[in-house]
Amino acid sequence: MISPTLRAIFLMLAGLPIMLAIALLRPELWIVSAGWIAAVVSLIAVDTLLAASVRHYTAKVSLPSLLYVGSEDPAQIELSFSRGPLPARIEIQLETNALLPSQAPQGLQGWYGRSRPYTIQLKPVRRGMAEIVRLWSRWRGPLGLIQKRHIQPLNLQVPVTPNARWVRDEAIRMFSRDAEFGIKTQIERGDGSEFDALREFASGMDRRAIDWKHSARHRHLLAKEFKTERNHNIVFAFDTGRLMSEPLGDVPKIDRAVTAGLLLSYVSLRNGDRTMLYGFSSRPGVSTGFLTGTSSFPKAQALAAELDYSDDEANFTLALSNLAGRLERRSLIIIFSDFVDTISAELMLENVKRLTDRHLVLFATFEDAALSQFADAPPETAQDVARSVIADTLLAERDVVFRRLQRMGVQIIETRPEHFGAELVSRYLQIKRRDML
Repeated sequence: MISPTLRAIFLMLAGLPIMLAIALLRPELWIVSAGWIAAVVSLIAVDTLLAASVRHYTAKVSLPSLLYVGSEDPAQIELSFSRGPLPARIEIQLETNALLPSQAPQGLQGWYGRSRPYTIQLKPVRRGMAEIVRLWSRWRGPLGLIQKRHIQPLNLQVPVTPNARWVRDEAIRMFSRDAEFGIKTQIERGDGSEFDALREFASGMDRRAIDWKHSARHRHLLAKEFKTERNHNIVFAFDTGRLMSEPLGDVPKIDRAVTAGLLLSYVSLRNGDRTMLYGFSSRPGVSTGFLTGTSSFPKAQALAAELDYSDDEANFTLALSNLAGRLERRSLIIIFSDFVDTISAELMLENVKRLTDRHLVLFATFEDAALSQFADAPPETAQDVARSVIADTLLAERDVVFRRLQRMGVQIIETRPEHFGAELVSRYLQIKRRDML
């Protein structure tokens, strides 16, 4: 955007040939023109002197110590003038790197003394190291003829990690509901398959739990009481390849998968199971080894932040073979991945089949809302019809892949991002309840 001062200078330079012609042909008009030019230059000089001074302007930017991908956090900005006049309106803009979306200029009015606080919401779209490069500020003079600009280098960096805040809030909500009624303890003691103790049979209990042998010995009915089994292996296998690095909404699919995986990781650690995070694309990547206890959750969170984005296709043969070689006992393997058609899913199906011979596999992916929208769109034009046919074909191929996975005995989760974490935890609890491990 060209400032008013530069615009006035350009207009005067563009008018010089006309003014020279006037001076040669009509000297009396030259005197009038020169007077007008002198008046304009004088007004510009006055506006420059009356405007707030750049030398007395300072800006301070304070960032949070940590940003969470897909979540908003405030950056505090303090603008101040040490002396001189204050601008009636000032515009500021933060220049950021690719991890943070570009900020539109913010117009601010009003001052508190000689300072002006302001809060800008930062919402990173990818994990990594976010950087605030510069702060741009500008304001006009009281006459509106000049514009002053201030550029302040910042070079502030702040790490962007998976959205552990959402994981914490969801975990608190999940484990605190119904706590006053004592339901959490009852779930641990009643819904498992591991024998815990004998108790006297009471009305309303499952008759299949009666232990007839001990009842005959003690001459009154006794029932077996079970508790939830612990120490299961839960493996989170994250495909960080090209398809999972694509954005879904405004956040990459892999980041949404990592957030849901961390939620289930916390739940499973709290339930006494062992968890492992495993990333892969063209070759195996981050691997945490098996973690136990909720005290190890921060380590899982830190290592999940190291799952990098990749433009390569996922190598399921190498990755899943490597993973199978690390597992010494039957485990629940949750594969977070995606595919386009039956051809791209062929290698994945072949290697998942090998895992199902020994382990329980859960395939978790996101519902392709864009394809569904194209398939259901009203056919108003020929282009709409072609788009709808292609989308319907791709959806049919996805169903073919899901049916093949189900025939292998693979559990499937396909849902929208907002329901992904809850569906994942629900399926995990269902697997535990049915003693499928």
